[in-house]
Amino acid sequence: MGIVLWLLSGAIAFTVARIVPVARRTSWTGEVLVTLSAAMLLGGVATALDFGGWREPDWRAGLFAFLGALAVAGLFRLTMSRNPGGPS
Repeated sequence: MGIVLWLLSGAIAFTVARIVPVARRTSWTGEVLVTLSAAMLLGGVATALDFGGWREPDWRAGLFAFLGALAVAGLFRLTMSRNPGGPS
């Protein structure tokens, strides 16, 4: 159940990131892959920090995975943006 919580947190982070139009690319496949991968990685880090585990969901691990995945989605948009000057 913990892994499901991490993936759900990553999916919510991806959805929230897609709402924000700044530096949004037309292709969303890379962004969803990076966001879900980051959520899984950060869920593993949360397990190492003793926030829940693989099988036991914990709100702290979900929040950690959500906020980290949201930050990674933002970094992905910054690095993959077609307009290097930022929004005008």
